[in-house]
Amino acid sequence: MTMDLTFLGTGAAYPSPHRGASALVLRAEGDCWLFDCGEGTQTQLMKSQLRVGCISKIFISHLHGDHLFGLPGLLCTVSLNTNPDPQQALNCVDIYGPRGLRHFLRVTLGLTGSQLLFPYAVHELEPTSDQSPAEGQLSLEMTTDSGPLHPQERSGRTITLDVSTDSYLLFKDKVFVVKAFRLFHRIPSFGFCIQEHDRPGRLRTERLKELGLKPGPLYGCLKAGESVTLDSGLVVQPSDVLEDTIPGRKVCILGDCSSILGTKIFDVCHGADVLVHEATLANQHKDKAVDHGHSTPQMAAAVARVCSAKRLVLYHFSQRYKPSSQQKEGDKDDVTELKRQAEEGLQDCDVEVLLAEDFLSVPVPLRR
Repeated sequence: MTMDLTFLGTGAAYPSPHRGASALVLRAEGDCWLFDCGEGTQTQLMKSQLRVGCISKIFISHLHGDHLFGLPGLLCTVSLNTNPDPQQALNCVDIYGPRGLRHFLRVTLGLTGSQLLFPYAVHELEPTSDQSPAEGQLSLEMTTDSGPLHPQERSGRTITLDVSTDSYLLFKDKVFVVKAFRLFHRIPSFGFCIQEHDRPGRLRTERLKELGLKPGPLYGCLKAGESVTLDSGLVVQPSDVLEDTIPGRKVCILGDCSSILGTKIFDVCHGADVLVHEATLANQHKDKAVDHGHSTPQMAAAVARVCSAKRLVLYHFSQRYKPSSQQKEGDKDDVTELKRQAEEGLQDCDVEVLLAEDFLSVPVPLRR
């Protein structure tokens, strides 16, 4: 199964001529999951090679506008690209994010008279009081949903912290387990871990021939982890004919933060194939970054080190940092310096560092 990440917006605070506001897509076999949806995301999608109609899940890290303002418009655009065939059952778009997201969508879609051609459900993460300064705590009165559901809205879940793992289990299916974890920011923020299930190893064809097994349905049974009984009465276990299990891939995407809460989460993110971490300002501006709830390249590198990540992708840059391709001689702030600072913090580790630019695609190859 192919998997890749496409960055639609890599800038902080607002969309500019150089960088869109925060948004990226994880694509697996044509199915697209959107992470954050800043203003202008639908335009960025149209400029990309991705299909708007393929978005099936949306994850919002926090409720700041540069991660959220594009969501109502995007849902309407997805609706316009939806087949209205009444004979075709439409899948529900699942949206995950902090408490208050359900109310935000219900009000914005309701006040604008927006009708969608597909159902949606908002699953809210219940934040804890230590995820932001006191002034960043959003009141229950402000964030609790009230009134009737939007006509296309389906009831969503309220997901609370599992203290045993310091994470939130968002969902689990046959291919992935997706969890969220707490970040410290000016308002409650979250990161997401997408873990692919381990895959069975390849069949040892020579051993199968020795046992007299020919290609056919029994191969599939063994590959699926089922034992089979031969005509001779011999029971063949999958472990007898399968190579070692192939570990699943792992992608971790962090929202805005100046720190990660809890130590258990490093176990959740351990060995990430790709770790996406914000680096809003350079190391020399650390005090300003932390004061605004953000990180520097050195701080991102420290997280990658503890998680033993294989690849660190920096994003969410202050708009003062133009992409390398648009850098001009004499520009004061050089984005490549951010990459150098992260690499300096990882100089004794085998971690590749990348600078995200809008429309950068990062493949996540299968593990071997």
